Parts: sequence; C-alpha cells; structure tokens
Amino acid sequence: MLGVVPEWQPVHASGLAAGGVGGFRCAEEENVYRGDIERRAAALELQAMRWPQPFPADTRWAMLTATYTKQIGRAVAFSVAAFRQAFAGGRDLGRQENVLISAAACELHPAAVIKGTELDSTRRRLDAATQAAASAGVLTVPALKVGEEVFYDGEFARAAERLSSSVAR
Repeated sequence: MLGVVPEWQPVHASGLAAGGVGGFRCAEEENVYRGDIERRAAALELQAMRWPQPFPADTRWAMLTATYTKQIGRAVAFSVAAFRQAFAGGRDLGRQENVLISAAACELHPAAVIKGTELDSTRRRLDAATQAAASAGVLTVPALKVGEEVFYDGEFARAAERLSSSVAR
C-alpha cells in the first residue's frame, strides 16, 4: 500500500498518551473496537480471529523481545509470528512462554531471546523509542509517521498518498 517498506519500530503502547489499545474507556468502546477489527479481517478474507485473554494484556516483555529482535534484524518476522499467536491462536502475549513460541517460529533460541530481553540496552532502546513516539504525537498503535504527520489504523491509505506526493516532489 505504501510503495516503500516502512521502518518497524516497537514501542510499548501503555507508555503513549492514550495508553495504546488498552486505553478503552468502557466495555462498549472495546466492543466497537473488536467489531471493527473483526469486520476488517473478514473483508481481507483472513481466518476468524481468536482474541487472547486477557485483552489487552501487559505486553512489556513481548515489546522487549520485539526490540531485541529488531537489533538482530528479525523484528518483522517476530512480530508477524507474535500477532499470529495472539489473534489466530488466542494466546496471551503477556505470558513469556507464548512470546517464546513466537520467537521459536522465527528460529530464535529461547535462551538467546531471554538473555537479549534482559539487557539494559534493550530496555533503554524500548523506553527511548516509546518516548520518541509519544513526543512525536503518537497516541496509540499501530501508527505510521510520514514527515511530521502521524497516521493511525484506518488512515494508512491517506498516509500512502502523502508519502507518494512527498516522493514525487
């Protein structure tokens, strides 16, 4: 859709102003969110979703893992595997064993992943990326930044237009 491959930057959603996906104000708002996601998945002919319980979960360790996998060039593969575990398998990414299953699907050894997530440098990178996203005006994820403008889920076609017009100049 974008015409270019964006940089994938893991951030911890609860560190953003709106609290990421977990920023629901009431059960009705969460139900509307779930219904919208399920309709879009069906329109893309994706398999039926299985929502993890609890949802949303505390995904800090999963995001530390995503940050570590970015450092070794495997963030996209890990993220796809993790989202598949969460939303096709219904597994809670707040649980370390489910995150390790995702990492194993990318041929990453569990001991290496655990060691990588325990590094101070990994924590600092995740915290810095989260702070940078918040400072750039990111309120929730997923988000896409083109220039100084932030686009959210449902606005990515508009982001692609903005990106193509800025490249054409």
